[in-house]
Amino acid sequence: MANWVRISSRSIGNHIRKRMNQGFIGSAVDINKSSGSSSALHGGRTVCDRNRRYLNSLPWNRATLFWFQRFKSTVAEKQQDSFLSSDTDDDQLSLDFPGGKVSYTSDMNFISESSQTRVPCYRVLDDDGELIKDTDFQQVSKEAAVKMYSKMVNLQIMDTIFYEAQRQGRISFYLTSAGEEAINIASAAALTEQDIILPQYREPGVLLWRGFTLQEFADQCFGNKADYGKGRQMPIHYGSKKHNFFTISSPIATQLPQAAGIAYSLKMDNKKACVVSYIGDGGTSEGDFHAGLNFAAVMEAPVIFFCRNNGWAISTNVWEQFRSDGIVVKGRAYGIRSIRVDGNDALAVYTAVSAAREMAVNEQRPILIEALTYRVGHHSTSDDSTKYRQSDEIVYWKNARNPVNRFRNWVQSNGWWSDQQETQLRSSVRKQLLEAIQVAEKTEKPPLSEMFTDVYDYPPPNLEEQEKHLRETISRHPADYPSDIPV
Repeated sequence: MANWVRISSRSIGNHIRKRMNQGFIGSAVDINKSSGSSSALHGGRTVCDRNRRYLNSLPWNRATLFWFQRFKSTVAEKQQDSFLSSDTDDDQLSLDFPGGKVSYTSDMNFISESSQTRVPCYRVLDDDGELIKDTDFQQVSKEAAVKMYSKMVNLQIMDTIFYEAQRQGRISFYLTSAGEEAINIASAAALTEQDIILPQYREPGVLLWRGFTLQEFADQCFGNKADYGKGRQMPIHYGSKKHNFFTISSPIATQLPQAAGIAYSLKMDNKKACVVSYIGDGGTSEGDFHAGLNFAAVMEAPVIFFCRNNGWAISTNVWEQFRSDGIVVKGRAYGIRSIRVDGNDALAVYTAVSAAREMAVNEQRPILIEALTYRVGHHSTSDDSTKYRQSDEIVYWKNARNPVNRFRNWVQSNGWWSDQQETQLRSSVRKQLLEAIQVAEKTEKPPLSEMFTDVYDYPPPNLEEQEKHLRETISRHPADYPSDIPV
């Protein structure tokens, strides 16, 4: 408990501010000198004397003092002063509470549970890929547009073939991004390589955009010795330190508080980068969603919370999840700037994320993006979505609202793409992926010993005992153990 003051928390500053009757954040602190004379007396001692003795009793160190002057936020102070000030300049009509002044009224009114109109959805392209008149959007070069479309096709083919491989029993599990290709690729295209990604599990396109190869995807899904996770994770739990892409974790929404913390570390180090954390609509029902957003808002962390609202949390639709107007309205409750965007419109997603990144990095603030889309595929290979939604509904979204087709129409209308290029691309990607799968299947599995490494510097006795017991079991029942895993 003696080290509590070393924790970088605003509660420290608030606590000491109360004791000192003045603030230290933003200026160097000399606890051996009086900060000024005071005539206030308390029990025969001046306030300064009492406070100086109090501070001398604390376990100060250089890092603690440095923290106080390093992270004063001028942006937040101005925003807070404006937000918490009374609507009137007349102090007689306002009350001063912890957190700021607030006006009062003699009329008892409850805040409405929802606004009369829904928050509009930002859109650039219509369903046919035509630019909406007078639309404001971030211009995309021919090179960038062709790359974006090509990666969307890559992702589409990759999902199809890996899904088929699972159905053939060649891999144990898979999960597609069908219907959400624009979200994956367009959001990735708007970021820089220095931005850190904390995915949920339906964002392999972000990793694909950053250069993760089809062979690396295949190696992970097949869990061979070339897999960076050494075969310990389920298929589709990708990760790459090289590409600033945190390894996917199955528990829902745990990445959101982590993202806030990582973003705060970027702020501490004055990095011109942000964190982007993806989440599905179902994940917003988790406590970690609220904890992550609140932490990021209070600490003014440069993080983009990107919610893929695809209508279904496995078999639970959005109407059974919340009564609010989707996800976007939840940002304001935490003091976070937010936007709703058409997730099937690649140009809209690209423009929104570009603007969000600029605000997050330059203004040091969190941003919430809600992308409205639709999960065309089943939740995973363990799910049959026709049990809880109509097949006609799926077909409609797959054909009429397809994000890949919509973006292709726009790219092709600019003269940047042709049917011949389309045929060549799809044939090439399919060939590369089938070859990658053949290589991954033939690559040796990680040895048994890898089950017990990379956690401790030296294995503790309990792990050594478990490994010994496992090897004894295998030696007694060799026929029940996979022959392709080196013992």
